Amino acid sequence: MTRWSVYLLRCSDGTLYCGMTTDVARRVAMHNGVIAGGAKYTRGRRPVTLLACAGGLDRGQAARLERTVKRLPRARKLDALTSARAEAEQGDR
Repeated sequence: MTRWSVYLLRCSDGTLYCGMTTDVARRVAMHNGVIAGGAKYTRGRRPVTLLACAGGLDRGQAARLERTVKRLPRARKLDALTSARAEAEQGDR
């Protein structure tokens, strides 16, 4: 079964970008222009830096978490993602 991750990036202009993927390192490289692809939003805001990542999710869980994070105010996005990661790690034990 494919495991999905939700990630949060900080762009060079200070804005945040949230996305989901099965390979975070590859996706960050895409956002930074190292390999082809990446979101149109991040192309003009390079370089991007990975702030947080919550992994080990199925696709539905990842989509719900991404949607939740995107709807939150900026000040709460990082907290939401790190708490989701902590909950996922506790579930693995």
